[in-house]
Amino acid sequence: MNKIVRTLSSFLLLGSLALLAGCATYADLPAGTVRQTVGNSASAVIERQTESLPPLAPEPAPPAEYQIGTGDLVSITVFGRPELGSTTASSSGAAGIGQSRPSGSRVDENGAVRLPLIGSVTVAGLTAAQAEEKLRTVYRSLLREPWISVEVSEHRSRPIYLFGSFKKPGVFYMDRPMNLLQGLALSEGFDTAAALRSARLTRNNTVLPVDIYELLANGDQRQNIWLRSGDAVYLPDKSSQQVFVFGSVQKSGSIPMTNGELSLAQAIAASDPRYSGYDYQHVRIIRSLSPTKGELIVVDFDRIMRGQAPPFMLSNGDIVYLPRSSLGSWNDAINDILPSLQAVSALLQPFVSIKYLSK
Repeated sequence: MNKIVRTLSSFLLLGSLALLAGCATYADLPAGTVRQTVGNSASAVIERQTESLPPLAPEPAPPAEYQIGTGDLVSITVFGRPELGSTTASSSGAAGIGQSRPSGSRVDENGAVRLPLIGSVTVAGLTAAQAEEKLRTVYRSLLREPWISVEVSEHRSRPIYLFGSFKKPGVFYMDRPMNLLQGLALSEGFDTAAALRSARLTRNNTVLPVDIYELLANGDQRQNIWLRSGDAVYLPDKSSQQVFVFGSVQKSGSIPMTNGELSLAQAIAASDPRYSGYDYQHVRIIRSLSPTKGELIVVDFDRIMRGQAPPFMLSNGDIVYLPRSSLGSWNDAINDILPSLQAVSALLQPFVSIKYLSK
């Protein structure tokens, strides 16, 4: 009974919403009215459908041997003629006295290294063995039988980015082919407050349909894709939970969840719905269950306001759409809110970004 009283008090606080439905035909409930709700039969949900995204197609393993790239430091030794290769440079800072930096020539933006008497030689895209063979050919203009050794002293051409609630976030560099699980291991784990179900993998400014939670919690190897240079993983924390309200409201955008809880009534009230011209019987909600699965839900908010159904609780990342009229399909609703979604794309759950923005 206490729960019903608390529910009714929230309805009374939102009583002004009833006045906003200009074409409404119902009357306000008398003060103190109590209505009993019974299980799922009283639910305000009138439609629920699941949407799934297929996993990425399996890719063959990248070449096992490392290919030199821009930014790498390549150590080149010409045996018997050390002045022709790379030399070791000592650190000049006070903390670096007596220490030495890795020797070598940095591969420039054109993929080349510059060498004494030889000049610029392109090595990007070559393995160490292939670079040795190429340099042997080049050095034959100076030496009869050049003996060349090439080694990558620093790997700087294939960065991956691990941001958010990792124990060791930052930029890491692949020194060999790595899958997602190996890349995540570079961060030495994640914080207890990490929201794994909301983790996202971005490639070329596009969120990929990869479920990191399923990989780590259930060992789903379909999610263990090969990483590429520039891939970024963002792992949010559970403290920054929010929902989004769009449509026939005067304050569209994000609404924070207090202690991870927010009802549909509270979200609609906070968004300040317009005085008329909205369909409160078909409120649409896009819910992300994971980066590869979501739900499309239609809620009869009228029943909640009348006390005929219990409050509908929202989940982190829910997108609430208050239609401007009773006409229209899901495609109409999504097309209507698409510009708003694009404006807050960085804040959306991975499923929404992939399903509706990755076109």
